[in-house]
Amino acid sequence: MSSAQPYQPLLLRFLHGLTGLCLIVAVLTAFWTYNTYDGRWGTVPLPDFQAIEGIHGTFGLWTLLIFPAFLVYACRSGQRRLIQANSLAKFTKIGQPIWWYTLNQTCNTLALLALTFALFSGKMMGEKWLPEGELTHGWYYAHLMSWVVMVAVIAIHLLINAKVGGAPLLLSMVQWRYRAQDSPTRWPQQVAQWWGRYWPRPWFGWWQSRSALIGLEAVLLGTILAAWLISIFKG
Repeated sequence: MSSAQPYQPLLLRFLHGLTGLCLIVAVLTAFWTYNTYDGRWGTVPLPDFQAIEGIHGTFGLWTLLIFPAFLVYACRSGQRRLIQANSLAKFTKIGQPIWWYTLNQTCNTLALLALTFALFSGKMMGEKWLPEGELTHGWYYAHLMSWVVMVAVIAIHLLINAKVGGAPLLLSMVQWRYRAQDSPTRWPQQVAQWWGRYWPRPWFGWWQSRSALIGLEAVLLGTILAAWLISIFKG
């Protein structure tokens, strides 16, 4: 366990923290919604609060709006924290520090996939299904399962980060201090530089210049876009 606290970029902390906060509230309200309207697989003694579905939907929507920015950051500036082309080979080094670090990268990648599916399946649901007692829709079951997976991934994510970096790594994501080059006043300039570095290039050249994570980014962003379009047309 490392005793030195690593430094995390402020933009990463901001996007990670905002996404994580909305996600945690969405998970808690998702269970309360299930507890209120369903409860077929067990319940806990929570108040029967009919408005909880709308609260869950609100935080789910906020997560849906924030997540694309975090996803782009994770797949570009934060790509070393995600699964790599040589990750499979590193999994042979069981128990070694590189094995734990690779497992952490894999878990981070799975978290992006799980959250994307949770958001997509949520958008596929009808607003009146639960209030009207319609509990047998396929997308409802898919959304329930997505939140179960999401809770498991969050738990594993925290446990592995605690194993890899201990308390210093966990605390580094919630500290307030930042370096001068990370100042929010520089974010517009940094975004403009990033935009100029990636987007003006021809599509083919841009594809070649990026790692395989561009495929993950494209699929997940496409899924989020599809969720919006499908929900608009079905409404």
